[in-house]
Amino acid sequence: METLASGTTLTGSVHVRVLCVSDAELLSAAYQRNREHLAPWEPRRSEEFFTVAGQAANIESKLAMFIAGSEVPWVLLDGGRIVGMMTLSGVVRGPLLSAHLGYWVDKEYNARGIGSAAVAYAVGAAQTELGLHRLQAATLQHNAASQKILKRSGFEEIGMAPAYLKIAGAWQDHILYQRILY
Repeated sequence: METLASGTTLTGSVHVRVLCVSDAELLSAAYQRNREHLAPWEPRRSEEFFTVAGQAANIESKLAMFIAGSEVPWVLLDGGRIVGMMTLSGVVRGPLLSAHLGYWVDKEYNARGIGSAAVAYAVGAAQTELGLHRLQAATLQHNAASQKILKRSGFEEIGMAPAYLKIAGAWQDHILYQRILY
């Protein structure tokens, strides 16, 4: 997974690279800046989560999973500012060769093609670097923007998962998508 860690330009001045320990302050600032924007789409977060110390612990956990081969956490950067995150989580080897894709983009960077470019990058890395067969993603029923990105990126709707994730304090239904990579 060495090549996954190197920075790659996504679009314009935005590039992607694997999360690193030194990102705690930048990630804390990104989450603070996007706190209200992300609240309807993510689990409820403790106050600690938004601090530098909270993000340092979060990063440490994510990097341990990266080293173990079960997660790939990327940050989206514009200059010295984190403007989003993307993660392949639950990487499973063996006959499944699958992972779950999740991502978010800074409120100030929406509608610029960054989400689509990030998903395309993740699809390519999942196939060529990780040798995965399948990616899955899930969206809230009312998340039309993410659904549009996934469909444009070759994902197909495969069903509805009732009470799938606890988002914004409530168990919410999600539409499931998949993309077969080979």
